[in-house]
Amino acid sequence: MVHHLKLAVDANAALGEGPFWDHKENVLYWVDINNKKICMYNPADNENKELELPEKVSAVIPVNSGKGAIAALENGFHYVDLTNGEIQPIFDPEEHLSNNRFNDGKCDAQGRFWAGTMSTKDEMEQGALYCLDKDGTITKKLDKLSTSNGLAWSLDNKYLYLIDTPVQKVYRFDYEVHSGNIDNSVAIIDFSNEEGFPDGMTIDEEGMLWIAHWGGARVSRWNPHSGEKIDEIKVPAQNVTSCVFGGEELNELYITTAQEGMTSEELEKFPLSGALFTCKMDIKGLPGNYYGG
Repeated sequence: MVHHLKLAVDANAALGEGPFWDHKENVLYWVDINNKKICMYNPADNENKELELPEKVSAVIPVNSGKGAIAALENGFHYVDLTNGEIQPIFDPEEHLSNNRFNDGKCDAQGRFWAGTMSTKDEMEQGALYCLDKDGTITKKLDKLSTSNGLAWSLDNKYLYLIDTPVQKVYRFDYEVHSGNIDNSVAIIDFSNEEGFPDGMTIDEEGMLWIAHWGGARVSRWNPHSGEKIDEIKVPAQNVTSCVFGGEELNELYITTAQEGMTSEELEKFPLSGALFTCKMDIKGLPGNYYGG
């Protein structure tokens, strides 16, 4: 597979994450978690607008109707006005867990918003996975996760894929699209012999998974049926956090990176850490799902 990686935005993001391609507006939404920013990158004019929020934001998905978005903030689910950054709390299911924050999140084919949590103190099995339904109902789907991370659904919507970063595993769950129920956890990819740790994830039109390597300076492509790695793209940033297919033809892989946790020597070696990259691909992704269906 031919890769043409290029720099999109030298953003110096502390913790770039959560890319979502808005195929209606041809804009990439992504976040800088630690700097409390929602970023909106328009490749047509190469402009990256930033919207500052009052607390850390880890995932943002536009609402299907209207100009707002649903976001996973440090303290629970919120509605965000994308014109001025005003937030309206929905609910914080972990208000009692002061050491936890929300992490990666995505919407399923029915327009439900799934987002997981993690310990900010590197405690194991303190995280969980939640689902915000279209009617505002919030359900805990999983517990005893260490860092709930990358999410994807199989092309036929029979499976949910989920990454738990510290245990270096990708799990597959049976998924019922109409009810949103998940069951039967199976570890399908073992990352323990890879460079770095598995972070964010997306899926391509062939049903293969693309996984970002935190501490591994690359993204890699995996067959979820065999658990085999079949391709990789090296990225000039140490901490690669997530990726998503975008562009008008959905054949550009947008890749987010971070500076968090890096020494001055590492930053000197990888001066583009925290940048947003794009890579023209000879395979396409799928349109992202909006909140509300």
